[in-house]
Amino acid sequence: MNVIEKEIFEGERPLYKSFDVLIKECEFLPGESAIKESRNIKAINCNFKDKYPFWHNNKVEIQDCYFSEDSRAAIWYTGDLLMNNCKVDAPKIFRDGENITITNTVMDTEETLWDCKNVKIVDSEFKGNYLLLHGENIELTNFKLDGNYSFQHVKGGIVRNCVIKSKDAFWNTENITVYDSVLEGEYLAWYSKNLKLVNCTIIGTQPLCYAENLILENCKMINTDLCFEYTSVQADVTTIIDSVKNPTSGVIKAEGIKELILDDPKLDHSKTEIITKA
Repeated sequence: MNVIEKEIFEGERPLYKSFDVLIKECEFLPGESAIKESRNIKAINCNFKDKYPFWHNNKVEIQDCYFSEDSRAAIWYTGDLLMNNCKVDAPKIFRDGENITITNTVMDTEETLWDCKNVKIVDSEFKGNYLLLHGENIELTNFKLDGNYSFQHVKGGIVRNCVIKSKDAFWNTENITVYDSVLEGEYLAWYSKNLKLVNCTIIGTQPLCYAENLILENCKMINTDLCFEYTSVQADVTTIIDSVKNPTSGVIKAEGIKELILDDPKLDHSKTEIITKA
């Protein structure tokens, strides 16, 4: 690979259409599209203050780099990318990409990873709203998120050992399985299809409503009222649920239910079996 080291770039397209390049300890000052339309790029210990640096790229590795607030929309329309041990303060950093792996990275970013496919996030922590809107085939492991409206309209995914603090998370998702995770925030996973939660803790009001083919296995529910409204569900809950309202069908097993509300005369409540210990 050609090596570019300890240089400062600014303006538009300084490294446009670069191929097989290692960029080390460089600084990208305000400008646009610094490394656009490039392939087989490796950036190490670089600082990005420019907009749109990695657009329409392929085979990119970004290691120990920083993206400032000015480096907005940094990585769009790019595939086969690895980001490791980076710090991101830039909004909308990823969009319309595929085969993206992010490890050991901290991000404070709004509206990122929209319309992205085959995304893996490992040992990382994000802050920001609307993460992974319309994503496809996601895999999250040892991940923490603080941000609302996350994972909406995602199709296909595995979530393991994560802490998700998010209002309106997992809305309109399909075929998601979550293991050993904490899901905190109101209105969890409305309108979802084929969502499976295993060994999870669910915290917040009115979760899991208008869902289809919902499965809970060995889950805790804390401060959860008005659960499962208009949802077809198979639930095994190890705690006392505050209230359950008008599920459409299935079996709900729980330590107890403080209030069971079956007040919709249009539903056949015999299609739902409630089993409690208390």
